[in-house]
Amino acid sequence: MPSYRATLLALPLLASTGLAFAQGAPGGTAPPPPAVTVETVTPSTVPVTYEYPARVAASRLVEIRAQVGGILLERSFNEGARVNEGDTLFRIDPKPYQAEVALAEAQVTQAKAQLSQAQRTEERAQSLARTGAGTAATLDDARSQRELAQAAVAQAEARLETAQLSLGYTTVTASAGGITSLEQVPEGSLIQQGALLTQITQLDPIYVNFSPADTEAQSIRQQIESGAAEGALKDLKVSVRFGNGETYAQTGSIDFLSSSIDTQTGTILSRAVLPNPDSRLLPGQFVRVEVEGLKVPNAVTIPTAALMQGPQGTFVYTLDDKNVAAVRPVTIGRELGDRLLVANGLKGGDRVVTVGVIKVRPGSPVQPTGAIETPVGSSPAGQVPQASNAAASSVAEAK
Repeated sequence: MPSYRATLLALPLLASTGLAFAQGAPGGTAPPPPAVTVETVTPSTVPVTYEYPARVAASRLVEIRAQVGGILLERSFNEGARVNEGDTLFRIDPKPYQAEVALAEAQVTQAKAQLSQAQRTEERAQSLARTGAGTAATLDDARSQRELAQAAVAQAEARLETAQLSLGYTTVTASAGGITSLEQVPEGSLIQQGALLTQITQLDPIYVNFSPADTEAQSIRQQIESGAAEGALKDLKVSVRFGNGETYAQTGSIDFLSSSIDTQTGTILSRAVLPNPDSRLLPGQFVRVEVEGLKVPNAVTIPTAALMQGPQGTFVYTLDDKNVAAVRPVTIGRELGDRLLVANGLKGGDRVVTVGVIKVRPGSPVQPTGAIETPVGSSPAGQVPQASNAAASSVAEAK
């Protein structure tokens, strides 16, 4: 891992240090075991935070279109202003539609009058039929005329409702709250039905899109589903940090996780939703998101400084009950600040060298101490300086 402090560059120094110890201290006396700091592995529940680059997106983009044609008389808002759902935005000339409503109302009145006449005619035909003065055919004709008149009334009422709807559409209102776009059609224009008048961008709530690597997103899911991590997807807390390092005051939650992987980037599109009452988050803005809420139980962690890199991969030095060092290969799960989450290689009770790893040789004893060791070259005389001088002599001879 690029962020680990110990890299392959430390290997030549390890070799030279080992040569110095092999040559022994002045006078042929074997040097004392190097003093190192040791940490006993204690599994614990560790909170895990995931961080990703992200981009802000509007939660809704609503198009406001004319549902009837006519002359645009008025725009009732300032471009780019915030509007609320139900606010009046535009007014289209209502006079033609008012006339249509009046005509439809008259047609309803006429149809009802015709229905009333047909009902009276049917009643007379029924009375005559009961006394034998009228025929069944006359009664049937009267009944049919009454039914046709009822249908005409329903038809006229439907035309009236249509005319009233068209009249209502001459007042264009906001179907959602948000920020309006630039004007699409100027006042005084003759607009057609369906013409785009403006757009409303809903900013509260706001979406933040991010794309974790497929392996990491799958790991999160597996941890939750298998019980390896405490928490649930809906319980994860998402916070946002701006480019200047400032943290957004509101927190949100993940509401969408794609079921497919982007074949070009190898990531899974995810989305968080956050409240945005003050419009501090704007569509298109680049931010960083932190996903919190996962806890890994029985986790093993080590300081970053304890990890070494060798030809066979990453490893740490562990000590047995006689304080003899041994190489222990480990697999690192992820970084947790100045510590590393170990996926494989260590268990509870293992003793790991955390400070002074550069002085350790596999198979040789060390002197555990709780004190923080000073860097190589600045330790007390008679200990590490001798090894450093010997290493320097070995390098000079090799040259």
